[in-house]
Amino acid sequence: MRKTLLKTAVPANAVMVLAVLLLLLTDSLNALKLSLYDFHMRMTMDHRYHHDIVVVGIDDQSLKEIGSWPWDRTAYIPLLQKLENAGAKVIAFDILFSEKGDPDSDRSLAEELEKHRNIVLPGQAVFEGSYNDVANGSLAKQNRNQAPAAKRMNLPLDLFGKASQPAHLNAAVDGDGVIRRTYLQIRTPSGLFPSLALKAAEMAGVDTRSVTKRFPYSMPIRYDLLSEDIQYIPFSKVQTGSYNLKDRIVLVGFTASGFENDDGMTPVEGRTKLVYAQANIINQLMQGRLLKEAEARLSLPLLFLFLAAGWWLTRRTRPAAGAGFLLLLALLALAAQYAAFSAGYFVDAVYPLTAMLLAYLVNLSVQVYQESRHKQHIVQQFGRYLSPEVVKEIAGSDQAIGVGGVNKVLTILFLDVRGFTALSEKLRPEEVVGFLNRMFDLITEKAHAHHGTIDKFIGDAAMILYNAPLDVPYHEYHAVRTAYDIQQGMEKVRAEVKELYGVTISVGIGIHTGEVVVGNIGSSVRVDYTAIGDNVNLAARIESQAAANQILVSEATRVRTLDYFEYLSVGERTLKGKTSAFPLYEVTGALGTPEPPGGGLKERRKPR
Repeated sequence: MRKTLLKTAVPANAVMVLAVLLLLLTDSLNALKLSLYDFHMRMTMDHRYHHDIVVVGIDDQSLKEIGSWPWDRTAYIPLLQKLENAGAKVIAFDILFSEKGDPDSDRSLAEELEKHRNIVLPGQAVFEGSYNDVANGSLAKQNRNQAPAAKRMNLPLDLFGKASQPAHLNAAVDGDGVIRRTYLQIRTPSGLFPSLALKAAEMAGVDTRSVTKRFPYSMPIRYDLLSEDIQYIPFSKVQTGSYNLKDRIVLVGFTASGFENDDGMTPVEGRTKLVYAQANIINQLMQGRLLKEAEARLSLPLLFLFLAAGWWLTRRTRPAAGAGFLLLLALLALAAQYAAFSAGYFVDAVYPLTAMLLAYLVNLSVQVYQESRHKQHIVQQFGRYLSPEVVKEIAGSDQAIGVGGVNKVLTILFLDVRGFTALSEKLRPEEVVGFLNRMFDLITEKAHAHHGTIDKFIGDAAMILYNAPLDVPYHEYHAVRTAYDIQQGMEKVRAEVKELYGVTISVGIGIHTGEVVVGNIGSSVRVDYTAIGDNVNLAARIESQAAANQILVSEATRVRTLDYFEYLSVGERTLKGKTSAFPLYEVTGALGTPEPPGGGLKERRKPR
């Protein structure tokens, strides 16, 4: 079996590894990765606000009071004077001044700008081809260690640019439209242009060289603030109000409705005004709260570590336990990712967890397939011995057994040998046959001693009928006694297997009494004497609930055997395919009372 397992498992795992690598190389799970990234961003934001940041917004009220857009350039002069007098350290406009206005107004603003040395007027980078459309996400997919190359810059008018600091206000938009990164620098024919936020932070005294050393061009934005967390002053209220602006960075941008070009999607607020994204970038630069992504060279080792974990779970645990461990490992991985994110590191968990899940499912499927094939082989090897047993019982009976099916109350016993697959992997083929023959001999001996008909052996499992084809008085007792004797006989077998091979084997048994259809059932080529029906399925479901070395019986069986065996209730169980729960009982011992007569019909006592 080990050789056959290798023939199946090796190709299956090779295909699985290639599939995982293909997913990684094509970034097919990027949407899920970004969703998880956004979730952690929302969960870890702590609203830690650097109070030196203020937003002056061109809002609906300001447009109503000052006039419709675009404004005459002289509208900014009183604002600059007020901010200068208030002691603002940096005045950064999230607005383009690249279009000509009224010549006299432009000259007046230029003259005012020359009086200041703390003003940032940004431009906008224009890219070749698809790069011209920032919203398609192509910019965000550029190498974070390589500056995006712009064809040109739409700069402020020359008369404005001479009196202000240069910068760019381009947003790095991912393919789903969300802004998660910022381009700290953009390369143009005339040199590198810093972002608006980077230039403002530098002018405020932040050591931006250490930032650009760590993030040469592209940096993840740490959104710690909602728009409501940031001090906001309407543009029209600056001149009339009294505000503490000394040594603060003042961002001037659009907050009015209708200016869609100044809107953007963020992980924490959905659609919001871009001036607040700029405020978040400055906030993290001022506080040094940078978010570092795990290096790419760590991705493959982490991936293969989780692949190995998925493989290990299928080799060392049962399916139910393996699924539980798989869930536990996934939760631990997500918790670790959350902790790392809180500490300023983003480590992708989507691809490693996907690798672990695929490894688990593929290897579990291989294992189930191999076990199924192995059991099929055992059935083919020994199946011919089943029908002669039934024929022998019928031949020695005076009762007429009709061809076809009849309704009859039977007691059905199902048993399954646990640990058989692990044992068979350690045995030579002839040893597997020898072990099974020994098991079958034990089961057959105990079943026939109590008038049981061995319906079939299915691999390492068995189905035994009582009260068919011959009538068996007290068939409920004989079924339970068979199970009890099998478990007693298994003690010696279990000890020998443990000593010889280091494998623990056990038998789980389920018993139920009820009406079934029993008779010769099959095809024109092969007919077997068997039972079918809901109560047969119920007996099988009860066996699946039995733990190692446990005998479980239904209420219908228990009430007719109370004088002979001790029972312990294990509670109600919801069985597969059933909507209501069934009470089940464990056989804990035999009472030692004389067994009922084996022949002749006898009036049974009424069930308690």
